[in-house]
Amino acid sequence: MTVVRTRTPGAVAMAAPALLLFGLFGIVPLLGVLVLSLADWDGLGTPGWAGLANWSTVLSDAGTWDALWLTLRVMVVSWLVQTPIALALGLFQAAPGRIRSLLAVLWFLPLLLSAVAIGLAWQALLDPTFGIGATPGLHWLARPLLGDPDLALYTVIFVIAWQFIPFHALLYQAGLRQIPVTLYEAAAIDGAGPRDRFWRITLPQLRYTIVTSTTLMLVGSLTYFDLIFVLSGGTGGPGTATRVLPLAMYITGFQAHDMGRASAIATILVLAGLALSLATTKWSGFTRMSSQQEGA
Repeated sequence: MTVVRTRTPGAVAMAAPALLLFGLFGIVPLLGVLVLSLADWDGLGTPGWAGLANWSTVLSDAGTWDALWLTLRVMVVSWLVQTPIALALGLFQAAPGRIRSLLAVLWFLPLLLSAVAIGLAWQALLDPTFGIGATPGLHWLARPLLGDPDLALYTVIFVIAWQFIPFHALLYQAGLRQIPVTLYEAAAIDGAGPRDRFWRITLPQLRYTIVTSTTLMLVGSLTYFDLIFVLSGGTGGPGTATRVLPLAMYITGFQAHDMGRASAIATILVLAGLALSLATTKWSGFTRMSSQQEGA
């Protein structure tokens, strides 16, 4: 049955409050940041016109490209780590059972904590003197993981994964519970084993969820700030080992008092997030996907 979609004045009126809020708190601030990226302002005095000087400085600064490279590393490694673990946990949680439900509640707890609380907790846990490295059998962890330039970034990625894997596992759990049981029953009658059912039924049926989770993961990687700020002591250190682009933006704006350059970096972040979101949606074929719900 062909569904004809029409835009009525009533539908526009219903969407008007959301459009108004999006305009006020989404579009207007973005335009403000874009204008500020063309200004010379220390955050206190009167802004002056700088033209493209801020953009020229930011784009020619090796620190900007280093921060962008670190951000991309965090993004890729986070996706490679979080996706398989979240999918496995989602598979585990989707099956019925009281123990599974209890465990699902326990590992959902990190999502209830603030990034600052998580950062402070892991700073203490990773302390080489009295952290988990002091536990018998775990002495190999008694090293300054956050102070080692070669390990600090991966330690930060581990803590990020610890915080966000439960959220993506919840997405996969919800997606798995939407798969019709009749598909598995038919496959079992045809003699398909667990491995065949996973590759031929589960993964294809989860394609919407995978695209959604991947988009949130990749774009979300551009917003990691507070957790890295706390774990690195606000410096992105040691040295610049964990100074991702959002942290470089903060340091430029609020420590170097150069709001113009910070706004240029912020605009780069917005453009990168927009490009990533559009690319993920296009390459995944998400726009060509049809609803699985009857009548939708």
